[in-house]
Amino acid sequence: MRKAGRIVAEVHELMRRMIRPGVTTAELDAAAEDLIRRRNAEPAFKGYPHTGHNDFPATICASLNEELVHGIPSPKRVLREGDIISIDVGAIYRGFYGDAAWTYPVGEISEEAQRLLEATEGALYAGIAAARAGHRLQEVSAAIQRYVEERGFNVVREYTGHGIGRAMHEPPQVLNYVNEHDRDGRTVMRPGLTIALEPMVNAGTWRTRVLSDGWTVVTADGRLSAHFEHTIAVTDGEPEILTRL
Repeated sequence: MRKAGRIVAEVHELMRRMIRPGVTTAELDAAAEDLIRRRNAEPAFKGYPHTGHNDFPATICASLNEELVHGIPSPKRVLREGDIISIDVGAIYRGFYGDAAWTYPVGEISEEAQRLLEATEGALYAGIAAARAGHRLQEVSAAIQRYVEERGFNVVREYTGHGIGRAMHEPPQVLNYVNEHDRDGRTVMRPGLTIALEPMVNAGTWRTRVLSDGWTVVTADGRLSAHFEHTIAVTDGEPEILTRL
């Protein structure tokens, strides 16, 4: 999983270098797939969920501005100054998965967009800090929610973090907010647990809707959204981030 995670981190470093006004999301997608395959890995998202019905057609999810997650790359989607773009990418290496997302500014962005990015990234690291052996998953959820709401933004309810390992999505589910009825939230973390933490944060309402393509999720009110994610391993001490260089 460390190797899969490192490949994902390399993709994000490439995306960081490529993202600028005038680049298309299809160009980003092609570059990401090329890098993953050159590392003898496979894109985890392409063809997902492999049912043959409306499978995801690309290597990355490229979600712009009010798009939350699952944006489909296209040669018609051209990045413009002031946009924010969330890139979510996964890789499979020798049967194990890595998964991470980051939201990038395109040139100069608004003050609100900058605050949203900082709050969402900060919430991710607040959640990671709480991912300690002996703690309950609900403590991770609480840390993320508290960090976001203290900064005036809202955590999305419909989409969550997840266990990850030999499959992209494994138990337990990891909410980004506290829900007393969440059974997985009572799970006590043990060394060796690998999870993908991914706060998704909206500038306005937490409510979302899915576009007619069956994949792209947008904010219900059309305001900005950001998404940050790392795959981590719970250890005897500090949690280990598997998806960074």
